[in-house]
Amino acid sequence: MLHAAVIALSSFLLFLVQPLIARLILPWFGGTAAVWTTCMLFFQTLLLAGYAYAHATNARLAPRTQALVHTILLLVALALLPIAPSEHWKPLGEEEPVSYILILLVATVGLPYFLLSATSPLLQAWFARARPGEDPYRLFAISNFASVVALVGYPFVVEPYLGNQQQVWAWSGLFAVFALLCAAVSWMGSTRGVATQVAAGEVAAPPSRSDYVLWLSLSAVGSVMLLAVTNHITQNVASIPLLWLAPLTVYLASFILTFEGRSLYRPVYWWSVVLVWTGGMLWLLVDKDHQFDLWLQLAMYVSGLFVACMFCHGELYRSRPPARHLTAFYLTVSAGGALGGLLVAVVAPLVFNGYFELGVGLVAL
Repeated sequence: MLHAAVIALSSFLLFLVQPLIARLILPWFGGTAAVWTTCMLFFQTLLLAGYAYAHATNARLAPRTQALVHTILLLVALALLPIAPSEHWKPLGEEEPVSYILILLVATVGLPYFLLSATSPLLQAWFARARPGEDPYRLFAISNFASVVALVGYPFVVEPYLGNQQQVWAWSGLFAVFALLCAAVSWMGSTRGVATQVAAGEVAAPPSRSDYVLWLSLSAVGSVMLLAVTNHITQNVASIPLLWLAPLTVYLASFILTFEGRSLYRPVYWWSVVLVWTGGMLWLLVDKDHQFDLWLQLAMYVSGLFVACMFCHGELYRSRPPARHLTAFYLTVSAGGALGGLLVAVVAPLVFNGYFELGVGLVAL
């Protein structure tokens, strides 16, 4: 329960800080879409760095050394609180905005966000070390559930009732609680070494190159579908406030349902469902008679995204490695998500002269 609680709190804070810090600095830079895009680039890059840190320390450091390093980083992050940027960070108008925003984010929220990013794979690895024979991947479902709570809760519960300073201090206080709990778990887990897993019979061959390609491909396709569907329904279907919440919530929900460990994903059924929904979305892309049917478009694309993500993430769970290679698995999945974002946000506008991302994503699926 302690592992689950720390993971849930870290994921909650992870998704809460993104709109919070963006809200604080957006007015300084004119509130343009480029500011939000730069923030997303920062958060996505740091998320990947956090997963890389989790994998590197878990693979190369002894449990006690890992606990010591992580505790020191947590203490440094506590010393940097609160996360609100001070007034001297306000731009004078002469700075290059993208690089300045990135430096500002690194200085104010970089280390706390980095440590939160690393928490889910790290604590799953520590759980596997402490409880050999149990499925640590179920904790990833808890992580995504907490992310959904933060995602939906911020615009409807936090933002309407708390001012900027109240949000900053509330988040910083919760991070302090997280840091103390995470440090405690790291030292508890350091009393058990890798020998525990070996003694429990968890000796398996490392993942093959084809495994890594499969994980990267499945996570990249899921990410492409998320961003392509989000862009399509917000730009081409309807301009509705907070409409982007629906596809992201569906995306995270598919992780919850596939990783919770009760076999809700059954390939024999989902493969046929994927074919039907993929065909339906492709038909709707080229059909001109229903392009202004708002509810049909939203229903087909959001439900289609759910079906696609259930397939991609269900196959990820089915192909997951033994717990000894858990951090390598999550690092690859994170890299695939970043690759999907890069393909939609950067490559597609350069390569295509129209909006073809969704069609390409459906074909890849």
